[in-house]
Amino acid sequence: MVFSSTIFLFFFLPLTLIGYYLIDRRFKNVFLLIASLAFYAWGEPLFVLIMIGFALINHFTVLLMDNFLVKSDIACENAGHYKKLAKLVLTITVVLDLSLFFIFKYLNFTISNINYIYIYIYELFSPAQAQEILPQTNIALPIGISFFVFQILSYVFDIYYRKGTVQKNPLNTMLYISLFPQLIAGPIVRYQTVADELRSRKETLSDFIYGTKRFIIGLGKKAILSNTLAITADYCFNSADYTQLTALLAWVGILSYTLQIYFDFSGYSDMAIGLGRMFGFHFDENFNYPYISASVSEFWRRWHISLGTWFRDYVYFPMGGSRVKSKSRLIMNLFVVWLLTGVWHGASWNFIVWGLFYFVILVFEKLTGFPKKFRHKWQQILYRIFTLLCVILGWVVFRAPDLSSGMAYIGAMFGLNGTFCNSSALYMFFENLGLLAAGMILSTPIIPLIKNRCTGKVSGAIYSTAETVIIAAIFIASISFITITSYDAFIYFNF
Repeated sequence: MVFSSTIFLFFFLPLTLIGYYLIDRRFKNVFLLIASLAFYAWGEPLFVLIMIGFALINHFTVLLMDNFLVKSDIACENAGHYKKLAKLVLTITVVLDLSLFFIFKYLNFTISNINYIYIYIYELFSPAQAQEILPQTNIALPIGISFFVFQILSYVFDIYYRKGTVQKNPLNTMLYISLFPQLIAGPIVRYQTVADELRSRKETLSDFIYGTKRFIIGLGKKAILSNTLAITADYCFNSADYTQLTALLAWVGILSYTLQIYFDFSGYSDMAIGLGRMFGFHFDENFNYPYISASVSEFWRRWHISLGTWFRDYVYFPMGGSRVKSKSRLIMNLFVVWLLTGVWHGASWNFIVWGLFYFVILVFEKLTGFPKKFRHKWQQILYRIFTLLCVILGWVVFRAPDLSSGMAYIGAMFGLNGTFCNSSALYMFFENLGLLAAGMILSTPIIPLIKNRCTGKVSGAIYSTAETVIIAAIFIASISFITITSYDAFIYFNF
């Protein structure tokens, strides 16, 4: 089930809201847990059991770990012993979580690469015996596994580092992991962010109104902008032969995808944050207009913030972060983080290369001090253009079916095919010009700037009225687009 579907908008969400607000407060978490499990089971009836198993295993291992931590605080003589036991339970839990994660997401990829290496070696020495040695499994990828596994690990780490209070009730632990607003495509909600709200929270009318508006804005981003941009992006990237693409058409395709993935993912995050507010939860922001960034480092502080801060706090900082004295150690820390970032996104060499591509650029910025060292405006402007170009090239590798196709597409963008434009490319350009322009404008903070200027009573009232009318129009338009278009998959469902 997806947020931008009629079954969710007109059946699941209204019934869940009505039931949640009518039921006694003592049972709200239980009701929300049942609704969340039903939401996931709608598309994953088998994998919902795996998610429950993940949650319960971690609930009880974390309880054991917390018990040892408490004893290490009380028993002075055996404090070190209990601390070691807590660390042992932490290690076993993390290894178990990552092992199950690996089996579901990366086992088939690993088998494919082992078979490839084996066949390559045998073709050099004994071609007649070249064949696959390991069969592929029939294990399917559960939707959203990258998100709920990282939330599980957040719970484990936050309890170990005393950044949250352990959950004694397994239902609350399962609710944290399966909460349907952010279950399938994030944002990754850190345990410490919602630990108190899992136990007690207060729903307010102002939060509900804000949540409704935020949800509709996200719905518009997804249904109107992202889904429409996807048509052009898919047309270009699904081309049978990228060497036949003209430079203009290649740029139209990648610009469409650059905006599509932003409105797709930020739209889903807006809907998740909005839904959370409706039920009394306050999730952190996940996007902050990343395409206006002055550097690649800044881009990653603005894009998928929940993932970036997760790797920063649970991987980068424990390794020493930027505080290490050795440049080689700093480079190694960045390498590990960005290798893992690429791997997190999918079991494909595309994603690994995409992550390492950012590793190279970020090392360059760390070691040179660019763009902070620039003193002239023209230097800063040029570096902004360079940043955006890097992001766009990264999206080519991210979107292409394989690495060789990605390189071929980049070649087409810069005219290496020898054809820069034709009548078909011109038609596609002018056909999409208005949509691309609107997407570019709306990916900047122009609306918050307008809102900030409406400070007086009169201008504030005008803005408030206009906002209500626009949001109502966005909702109506979104429903229209949902009913007439067939494309409705979220890009980050794959992760």
